[in-house]
Amino acid sequence: MARKISAGRNAAGAGSIRKKTVKSKGQEYTYWEARVTVGFDPGTGKQVQKSFTGKTQKEVLQKLQQAAAEIQKSGYQEPCKMTVGEWLDIWTAEYLGNTKPHTKKSYESIIDNHIKPAIGAVKLASLAPIQVQKMLNGVRSTKDTMLGQKVSPKTIKNVHGVLHSALAQAVRCGYLKSNPADLAVLPKRTKAEIHVLDSAKMAEFFKAIEGHRYQYLYLLDLFTGMRQSELLGLQWQDIDFERKTLEVKRQLQYLGYSHGGYSHGGYQYTTPKSNKARSIVLPDRAVEALRRQRALQNEMKLALGEAWSNPDGLVFTNELGEHLKHDVVYRNLKRIFAAMGVPNLRFHDLRHSYAVLSLQSGCDIKTVQENLGHYAAAFTLNTYGHVTEQMRREGAEKINRFLDKLETG
Repeated sequence: MARKISAGRNAAGAGSIRKKTVKSKGQEYTYWEARVTVGFDPGTGKQVQKSFTGKTQKEVLQKLQQAAAEIQKSGYQEPCKMTVGEWLDIWTAEYLGNTKPHTKKSYESIIDNHIKPAIGAVKLASLAPIQVQKMLNGVRSTKDTMLGQKVSPKTIKNVHGVLHSALAQAVRCGYLKSNPADLAVLPKRTKAEIHVLDSAKMAEFFKAIEGHRYQYLYLLDLFTGMRQSELLGLQWQDIDFERKTLEVKRQLQYLGYSHGGYSHGGYQYTTPKSNKARSIVLPDRAVEALRRQRALQNEMKLALGEAWSNPDGLVFTNELGEHLKHDVVYRNLKRIFAAMGVPNLRFHDLRHSYAVLSLQSGCDIKTVQENLGHYAAAFTLNTYGHVTEQMRREGAEKINRFLDKLETG
C-alpha cells in the first residue's frame, strides 16, 4: 500500500512511499521506495519523478520529506531531458499563434536550415553560450547559388533573434534558468546604402514603363511608397476617389504552400507589416494612375466576358482577374531597370525613391513615416537621415544667401 506525501495534486514536491519485494536466487528481499515529483517534461507534459530507496519505511520517509522541502524551498526542477530541436518544435507549434504566416514560415526556415543542424541534438538544459556562439559563427548560406558562402550580418542577427526568442520562452516556462543566447556577440552591421531614382532616371523610368502591363502598379508604388505585398492586396473598396485617399488594410503574401485561413494557392491576406491600417492622401498623379488602371481592368473584363473572375475586387490583376504573383511583377521590373542601366535597383527602391522625393519636397518626417507605415518616426529618420542632413545644409545655405542679400542691399 502506498503512502502519499502531498504538496498538492501533481505539484512539484508531491511524493509517495511503497513497500516492494523482489526475488533473487530463490530468496525474497524487502525494501522501501519513495518517489517525489520534481517537475514536468515540457515535451509530453508528464510528471518527472525522482526515487529514493531504503531498508526501512522511516529511512525513506526522511529522505522524501527532505527532498520535498528542498523542492518547495528552492523551486528545484529535474533537468529537462529534451533537446534543443524538440523544444524548437514545441515553440513553433504552440507559441507562434499570433505570428503572421509569412513570418512563421521564415522562422521555421531559419530553424531547419541553420539552428537544428548545428545544435538541434544538444540537450536543452546543457546548452551553453559558447555553443550558441559557435553556431552563429558558422552560419553559411543554404541557397543553391551561394551554398556555403558567408552570410550578411543581418542574416546572423535574424538567426540569433529566432533562437533567442525560443530560449527566452523556455526560461519563462522554467525549463532554463537563463538564456544562453544572451551573451552572444553579433557582427557589426554596416548601414545599407539607399538606392533611389534621381530626377533624370525618374524621367527615364516614366518613359520605360509607358504601355507596360504593370505601368500603373509601378507608378502607384512610386507615388505612395506602398510595399509590393500591399499593392497586390489593394482592393477598389480601399480607394476614395472623391477624397483622394487610399486605405492600406491588408497585404497579399506568398507563403510557398497552401496554408490555413484565407489563401490563394500559396497566397494569403494578412494585416500590414505594422499590424494596423493606415491612410494615404494621394497626389493627383496617383489618382490618375488608379483611374487609368480601373479603365484598363474594365477593358480586360469586357474582353473575357463570363470567364472573368475577381471576387475580391483587387485593383491589380492579370487578364483573367486573378491576383498577380510577386515574382512575376518583380522580374518584369528588374528587366526594366536593367534596360535603363541600373540593374542593381529593386522593387523596394521605388519605395525608397518615394520617401526621398517626399522629404526633398518638404514633407515632414512624421508624415513620411505614417505614409510608409513605419512603426516609429525614429526608424524613418535613421533610414533616410542622409537626406534630412542634406536638407538641413541646404536650408542653412538659403539662410546665408538671404542674409548676404540683406547686408549688400
